[in-house]
Amino acid sequence: MKKLFLYVILILIALSMVLPFIMMFLISLSGEENIFTNYGNINLSFCAYNNVFESIPAVKYFLNSVIVALFTTIGQLIIASLAGYGFARTKFKGKDILFFIVILTMMVPPQVNIVPLFYLMSKLGWINTYQAMIVPGIFGGFGVFMMRQYFTSFSKELEEASCLDGCNIFQTFFRIALPCALPAIMTLGIFTFVTTWNSFMWPLIVTNTDSMRTLAVGLTIFKGSFREITLWGELMACSCICSLPVIIIFIFGKKYLINNPMEGAIKG
Repeated sequence: MKKLFLYVILILIALSMVLPFIMMFLISLSGEENIFTNYGNINLSFCAYNNVFESIPAVKYFLNSVIVALFTTIGQLIIASLAGYGFARTKFKGKDILFFIVILTMMVPPQVNIVPLFYLMSKLGWINTYQAMIVPGIFGGFGVFMMRQYFTSFSKELEEASCLDGCNIFQTFFRIALPCALPAIMTLGIFTFVTTWNSFMWPLIVTNTDSMRTLAVGLTIFKGSFREITLWGELMACSCICSLPVIIIFIFGKKYLINNPMEGAIKG
């Protein structure tokens, strides 16, 4: 009976999360005239999707989002894994103080950094470029902290065995530690990709042409401050397109989140 009750609770929680996505998809297939008046009448028309591609350069926005999210994620993983391993497994002067400074950056609201970051991007001549949207995102205290905590629990026996085999610190990192950290890397990668893909404020600030805008910024075209009405069909259609890569990333990446952390070392 307790197990049945638990399943019912879990199903209700799952439905509460899935239902908004279902409604978003159904609204994208509905006509503008019956979205908020007749919920039972769904036209099942893809006109809204056609209007999205006719109204905005959706393909260009999509490619921009892919480029920014992909390179930001790769950069974040490289820097966070190297820094995390350095803080966890090496000894150097001032390590604790430096790590404390990294932790402090997590306590600063992102909105506080917008003005100085924009000023820096402007001085570098990076406004309306990919560099402005990618470079600030590859440095993150959360990623360094997460990887450091993971490498702290890394097996000392494996590390000592690699040293006996003649591996230096970089060989130990790339051949032993990195494969073992695959679950943590995939978790951080999924988190970074989703966060960057959904980012709105920063791409809006540092871009000023259609050729550089991301898909999240393109959503605002269908609900602008000066519109008399909101194009809900097109807005929901664009939202569905924007949500699709995130869903795909999670589906293909979730298997890495539940693997045994030492599986990479065993296979190696």
